[in-house]
Amino acid sequence: MRKEWRPLDARTPVIQVQDLVHVYPTGTRALRGVTVTIYQGEKVGIIGQNGSGKTTLVKHFNGLLKPTEGTVLVMGQDTRRSHVSQLARRVGYVFQNPDHQLFSNSVREELAFGPKNVGMSKKEIEERVRYAAEFMKLEHLMDVHPYRLSRGERQRLAIASVLAMNPEVMILDEPTGGANREQLQRLERLVDELHSAGKTVILITHDMNVLAETCERTIAMWDGQIILDGATRDVLREEEKLAQTFLTPPPVVRLSLRAGWPQLTLTVNEAERYLLERG
Repeated sequence: MRKEWRPLDARTPVIQVQDLVHVYPTGTRALRGVTVTIYQGEKVGIIGQNGSGKTTLVKHFNGLLKPTEGTVLVMGQDTRRSHVSQLARRVGYVFQNPDHQLFSNSVREELAFGPKNVGMSKKEIEERVRYAAEFMKLEHLMDVHPYRLSRGERQRLAIASVLAMNPEVMILDEPTGGANREQLQRLERLVDELHSAGKTVILITHDMNVLAETCERTIAMWDGQIILDGATRDVLREEEKLAQTFLTPPPVVRLSLRAGWPQLTLTVNEAERYLLERG
């Protein structure tokens, strides 16, 4: 049975954003007073068209960007007063293009770079490298140069290099770009595995099917603002608001809405189960 997201006050906040405004040096106002809280153990999807502010928002979560106005707290730390290297130990960020974060001469060196850079002991570095390699199934590629890997393997390496820092929060920025169905299913399993390992997972995506399959909570953005935030099932019900952002719920969601089923179905499996139960 799919777990539903509910905004419980008893949950531990890991990221708290209040009245966040970000203006780039060009004068572009990318965020317009965003307020949101991410809680420990959530699987959160952030959706919106290019330019809606998704990536700008999450780059504030690990200090890659600083607020123009407003505040961002990560585990209670004000990001204005925290160095990126400190925040990177708490919030890991995997770039949309893995080639933007791979620069070492072997998979082993790539995995060791982050832990070494923050001063971990040799023993701890070895443990982190082994853990990340095993988690992402890269053990047989440890001495291979990253650019001799396939794109899918490079993406796994990019995720593993962040995982080696053992952050509490993992941000995956558009990991579905160019992926086939098998790779999408692997991504869905990965999100579940990261979540099972105790991570808070934030997924930026255009793929509404992946969103429905993996994320309990969804935040929809448009023009630098949050226009929807809630359980994924509730957000995908808001067809008109999503249409304003040029996003469309998955076909199975639209089917259940058109058919007037008592509960909106997010996935094909849910729809099949409902039809079987209904007889």
